[in-house]
Amino acid sequence: MSAGKVYLIPTVLHEDALETIPTYILDAVKDCQIFFTENEKTARRFLKKLWKEMVIDDYQWFTIHKAEQEVKQQFVQILKQGKNIGIISEAGCPGVADPGQILVDAAQQIKATVKPLVGPSSILLSLMASGMNGQCFQFVGYLPIDNLERKNTIKQLEADSHKRSCTQIFIETPYRNNPLIKELLQSCREETKLCIAVDITASSETIITKTIKEWKQSVPDIHKRLAIFLLHAG
Repeated sequence: MSAGKVYLIPTVLHEDALETIPTYILDAVKDCQIFFTENEKTARRFLKKLWKEMVIDDYQWFTIHKAEQEVKQQFVQILKQGKNIGIISEAGCPGVADPGQILVDAAQQIKATVKPLVGPSSILLSLMASGMNGQCFQFVGYLPIDNLERKNTIKQLEADSHKRSCTQIFIETPYRNNPLIKELLQSCREETKLCIAVDITASSETIITKTIKEWKQSVPDIHKRLAIFLLHAG
């Protein structure tokens, strides 16, 4: 028996942005028998919006969490039974800055077919709109919480950006957005560019690139809003 397929099913970044999901995603959902999700509640709600006739209880559901060994073993066992699995993350695109990557790696190891599907990625969408270097960029995830470590990391990222003309992309827990902005404005050179992308794909979306000097003249308040930050030191 050949292994089942793994569909990497994109989801919305905001509940009111269902139009960002291509129509062909529904065909992939209908071809799945099992779903591994980062958050089962929001995944169920999303799929029900996508496919109103879907009977949620007809499917098996597993929570990824951090893709513990037990979860990975269940995932591989199901694939070996020839069943198709859909992976749905909270990051928009499974496998990119989310724990689904561990399961995809397990699927590759048993030579199962992995089908990545197009959907909204805050990393790529913000980079596209920033005007920064899209030839050389890196996503570094969350910066350190410790103030001194975070300051040093920011300076290192800025220096690396200057050396390689590399766009640095990172995120923060929404309630720590404003302190991060304050630290960026204090630590970076005035000519360094900073893009702050907020509520991507929502009606309240803003993606603005300014120099540090320009941001200092009008410091934004994005407390508890979903944001992604891009830094480029030319």
